[in-house]
Amino acid sequence: MRIGDLFERGTPIFSFEFFPPRTEAGEQALLRTIANLRDLRPSFVSVTYGAGGSTREKTIDIVTRVKREHGIEAMAHLTCVGHDRDEITAILQHLERCGIENVLPLRGDPPQGQTTFVRPANGFGHAAELVRFIRAGGYRFCLGGAGYPEGHQECRDLARDIEYLRQKVDAGVDFVITQLFYDNADYFGFVERARHVGISVPLVPGIMPITNFAQIERIARLCGARIPHELRARLEAAGGDGTAVTEIGIEHAVQQCRELLAGGAPGIHFYTLNQSPATAAILAELRR
Repeated sequence: MRIGDLFERGTPIFSFEFFPPRTEAGEQALLRTIANLRDLRPSFVSVTYGAGGSTREKTIDIVTRVKREHGIEAMAHLTCVGHDRDEITAILQHLERCGIENVLPLRGDPPQGQTTFVRPANGFGHAAELVRFIRAGGYRFCLGGAGYPEGHQECRDLARDIEYLRQKVDAGVDFVITQLFYDNADYFGFVERARHVGISVPLVPGIMPITNFAQIERIARLCGARIPHELRARLEAAGGDGTAVTEIGIEHAVQQCRELLAGGAPGIHFYTLNQSPATAAILAELRR
């Protein structure tokens, strides 16, 4: 099923994001996590894509298994990093053969050890170019896009950043999933800017539950997300008490999600970090 069609049902969409492990043991653990979350009836799951296509085959394998073996709709990420047009074409054709109907085209981050993105020879430098290429090729994928409530880490000018999003949507993106954020004012401001420039597709907020403060600090710093002062103070006061940190993180995420849904968000996309307990607890509260 095309994910875009799910938004027409008028009920909130709940989805999960995973990344492909690099070991067989990690892959088996991930599949157990997905099986545990299946009972939560996610609308779809997405699987990320390693820098330079380093996990390309695992990404395709996992989304295929999730759809065939677990009966859950799945979306494969696809980046511009390290691929020319012929390689992108081969990947798209492979996804089609596997029965995958949903793709998230991204520019992608520079490979580890590099500080700036380099356009591949005969490749693409921006997600909008990749989206146009997919549409021009006649592929019938439903396409997602990435949005940045606080601006992309390489573009902190919010007006300019929303213009880049408009270009992606104009190129053929069907819905948008945002980067993680911890202050809902950032999401609602993002939605207002998007609607002001004519973006009408669903804008799904991305939520990453906090279960490890040091880990989240690193991730937030890398993607340019801000941890609000009050939340930071509570997490710091918890010190090394992992249980307390998780409880604070879940409580904050539940409050975030309730406010987002009440404010008109079409659903929630959970960045799971390949773990199920926090996401399961949050979704159970939302559905209570």
